[in-house]
Amino acid sequence: MTRTMMARATPKAGQDAQLRTLVEKLAWNVRAETGNIRFEVFAEEGGAIVMLEEYRDDAAFEAHLEKPHTKQFNASLKDVATGGGSQVTDLASVAADRPAAPGIRGIDHAGLTVPDIHDATRFFAEAFGAVTLYDVLPEEGPDMSGEGPQAELGLSPGTRIVHMRLLRIGNGPCLELFRMEDGDQADPARLQDKGLTHIGLYVDDIDAACTAFTEAGGKLLKGPHPLANNEDQDGNAGIYGHAPWGMLIELLTYPGGIDMPADAPTIRWTPHP
Repeated sequence: MTRTMMARATPKAGQDAQLRTLVEKLAWNVRAETGNIRFEVFAEEGGAIVMLEEYRDDAAFEAHLEKPHTKQFNASLKDVATGGGSQVTDLASVAADRPAAPGIRGIDHAGLTVPDIHDATRFFAEAFGAVTLYDVLPEEGPDMSGEGPQAELGLSPGTRIVHMRLLRIGNGPCLELFRMEDGDQADPARLQDKGLTHIGLYVDDIDAACTAFTEAGGKLLKGPHPLANNEDQDGNAGIYGHAPWGMLIELLTYPGGIDMPADAPTIRWTPHP
């Protein structure tokens, strides 16, 4: 059972900026905790800071309380927050969606094989503002090859994984980039091919996104075009394009909303701004 709570801290006079600095540092550290599911921060009119926190279970929350960064934050609140601390309220889930089997959270990442990870990283950074999290397999490290990876990953004999990197783009699944050598490789998938054919990125300004995509080296297909059926609302549009190595990417926006069927089991997930 997850543990969810809301913590509220109100700054003392003249301590607004210091409180925000403390919370920003705490957020970075808490989100890296293995037991943390989410840590969202909001500012109320008047300067109070509200933190919405969720942990895997009670043990994860107790472990959070013992972390040095948590203790340091709570100690610092004595000087910057009214009352010398934050007010914590436990929350219980009401009317929660369950659009997956028990124990299944959602898509964590999409895997992409590219000819050059450095060039792909540059493209995703320039086109979409992607950030590099870390190299899963450093380029200068030993390759991943042999019978083990062949059996575990379904590689053809002789294929070597020589570089892997994890990227993040906004609020959504990460991208895991692979560079392979010495194995059979097919051309990038087209939309009519079987299997995973493209990734779709939600954008707020599709014209600006198209410009950035092209300037980063991508090639757009015809569009932007209206979306179809339930998605065909005012302001909604999409366009496909090819990354420099040929992979298909969709840019889409639907500020006009989606006409969800009355019998849909849940709403469509959309990255928040």
